[in-house]
Amino acid sequence: VQLQASGGGLVQAGGSLRLSCAASPRTFSWYSMGWFRQAPGKEREFVALIVWDTGITRYADSVKGRFTISRDKAKNTVYLQINSLKPDDTAVYYCASSPIYTVLAREYDYWGQGTQVTVSS
Repeated sequence: VQLQASGGGLVQAGGSLRLSCAASPRTFSWYSMGWFRQAPGKEREFVALIVWDTGITRYADSVKGRFTISRDKAKNTVYLQINSLKPDDTAVYYCASSPIYTVLAREYDYWGQGTQVTVSS
């Protein structure tokens, strides 16, 4: 199983990015796909999740209203639209899959390699 994250970059505060995470192969199943982030010197934190079949979503309080998670089932790809970026959003962003509905990183079993998001003030 591979999760390939992309879309990170350097943006100014107030800008936007769209992160993508493509999963392969589709012969394995997952219940949720999540995004997490880890800033230097900090623990990995939950950002958002989406239940693959129903599209139900959940967000960390710190990103509500600015981040939107979505998925394209035909492409086996999950997206994270990030708007109104702040310097505090600077981190490596990871996608991951889980067999359950959870915000806990330890309950995600497959992880992408991460994509760097850097927000300048």
